[in-house]
Amino acid sequence: MGRPRAFDEDEAVRAASGLFAAQGYEGTSVDDLVNGLGVHRGSLYKVFGSKRGLYLAALRRHLDQEVLPTAAALATATDLAGLLTRAVAAYDGGPAAGFLLLAAAERAPADPEVAALVEEGLAALDTAVAAVLGTAAAPPGGPADGLAGILGAAVLGLRLRARAAGTPPPAEAVLGFAGRLAATLPQPPRPA
Repeated sequence: MGRPRAFDEDEAVRAASGLFAAQGYEGTSVDDLVNGLGVHRGSLYKVFGSKRGLYLAALRRHLDQEVLPTAAALATATDLAGLLTRAVAAYDGGPAAGFLLLAAAERAPADPEVAALVEEGLAALDTAVAAVLGTAAAPPGGPADGLAGILGAAVLGLRLRARAAGTPPPAEAVLGFAGRLAATLPQPPRPA
């Protein structure tokens, strides 16, 4: 009978999310993972199969615990200003902040499984924006040329800027941006 696992798999995936988000896939070596997770190389390979296997598990965890709950919270906003304010407030500055964006830029073009996970996250965000606007989201895999896709990109841009700055922008700046943006959008018909 084999020895029981000497590490917490969930904790290892959480820690790996932070490493991959901070350093990227290519910038994170197996040695970085072994040291950062406090596991033996053999254990890492036995459980995850490869660095890529751990990356996919970390990205899946990020979607399930960060992106999809954020999208659900965004969908409850009652107007564009509320949506943008929630999007920026959802930035927690934690180690895995921005992992989805980094995966989209770095790995999705070369890895179909990463691309599918990224598309799942982006589609959830577009659907949340569409729910607030009362419009249809762009179809999965389709161009984000609809209003929801454009505003979804604005939400991601706000999160990216918050990541770069290390802190969310002030609420007044977000609300000012939301007001200017809302003024340029066609207004949905009001119920009679």
